[in-house]
Amino acid sequence: MNRFAFLALGLVLSTCAHAARRPNILWIFSEDLSPFMGCYDDPINRGHTPSIDSLAGEGVLFKRVFVPAPVCSACRSAIITGVMQTTTGTHQHRSGRFTNGEVVPERLQIHLPAEMKTIPELMRESGYFTFNSGKDDYNFHYDRRKLYSVGNAPDYRAGMNGWQGNHAHHNMSITEDTWNARPDKKQPWFGQIEIKGGKANAKHVRPGEKLGKDDVPLPPYFPDTPGLQASWTMHYNAARGADARVEEILTQLKSDGELENTIVFFFSDHGSNHSLRHKQFCYEGGVHVPLIIKGSHPGLAAGAVREELVSGLDISATTLAMAGVDLPDYLDGRDLFASDYQPRQHVISARDRCDYTIDRIRTVRTDRFRYIRNYYPERPMLQPQYRDNKVEVKDLKRLRDAGKLTDYQREHWFGVRTEEELYDIANDPHQIHNLADDPKFHDELLKHRTILEDWIRETDDQGQYPESVDQLRATYDLWKDRAIFRDADVNPEYDQFRSAKSQ
Repeated sequence: MNRFAFLALGLVLSTCAHAARRPNILWIFSEDLSPFMGCYDDPINRGHTPSIDSLAGEGVLFKRVFVPAPVCSACRSAIITGVMQTTTGTHQHRSGRFTNGEVVPERLQIHLPAEMKTIPELMRESGYFTFNSGKDDYNFHYDRRKLYSVGNAPDYRAGMNGWQGNHAHHNMSITEDTWNARPDKKQPWFGQIEIKGGKANAKHVRPGEKLGKDDVPLPPYFPDTPGLQASWTMHYNAARGADARVEEILTQLKSDGELENTIVFFFSDHGSNHSLRHKQFCYEGGVHVPLIIKGSHPGLAAGAVREELVSGLDISATTLAMAGVDLPDYLDGRDLFASDYQPRQHVISARDRCDYTIDRIRTVRTDRFRYIRNYYPERPMLQPQYRDNKVEVKDLKRLRDAGKLTDYQREHWFGVRTEEELYDIANDPHQIHNLADDPKFHDELLKHRTILEDWIRETDDQGQYPESVDQLRATYDLWKDRAIFRDADVNPEYDQFRSAKSQ
């Protein structure tokens, strides 16, 4: 073999070896973070989220991504399985739980179908090392040791549902129980790193970058009070802090020599926790999240921006596909880079019980409209909830009692809700003007209503059935001794337990 033929053969073998090397995949999975970032054209944070903006510039930015639920445990249960939480029965927030550090009794256990496996289980079976540096918050019965190769505390037992990592991860460095923990450094890895996002408030904001209390205008559904202003501004600061955390993670990847062969997903479980109409609710602010994917993959053209409707469940399917794992038939998500990819015509999201507050809301997002269906319209937006002691709620109640809310604010927060809401997002981004009763939009209303009703029937949406007495009792027992629950006129579903206690 002559010299040139030998070199050519070496190049072919090198190329084949590189092609056979499967990518690492990292989920930077933020909590409570709306896309208030420069790359999402946010005017407040333009130029102040450089790491996230750079990630978008080097990868693919998805503009319209909507998660399956506006609260963490239901959404995380869906994304980790790739299946809507309303299909698996994991839709009630913090269900299938008992008390922290104890195994869930059998009567409360929620089991996935026998053929269904989580994304980390599928990745691990295909040869990946897996880790989760942060919260699980899954509502089903599982053995964490089957999901993750590392990071399980010695006192962990199968069935400690909702396990929050090993309860120490929030104070750990990025290097612990992550990619560096794998014995074979050639083994591909799949990992999740939680960043606190909106829950971190302004903790990680870089020096000199913190917004002042009057730097962000309030949306019209909030009255102008110092408390509401501070709360709303906090989330913009949280986005700046999240940017600093993303920078730390990417810097560590590069320092450890892992960045080049790693596909990075950056996304959140739902919108802002500082805004009453965002987290736990089905308006845009509750379910619209950032999604950026960057790495070495044929579909990841640097600087690409995609405007189609995307479900958070597509993250799950795309992850498996990029790892070369066959997609199970039961997945609700789609591989965003498949050769036969078809964009969605709509995305459905769902809210059910959150902590002790019982509600049921469904929403359909199409290209132009958001349709919302309220199944408990007689229960106001501000029915008793875990935030009742926060200044935002206190401000709204104080202004209501003083007669200082606008007609819209009073009815929106404290009045009887309409069963159906329809908003033209392009012309009404704050979703103030409900078009459900406007004859000009009757056909759109009927179209969206039909989409939802068909979906409920076809998927057997578990939210249409009452929560079990055992699950309600467990929720009641968890909250009954807290003044915020005990002193409020909380949902009548709990009256059966109150009556039993008084006898």
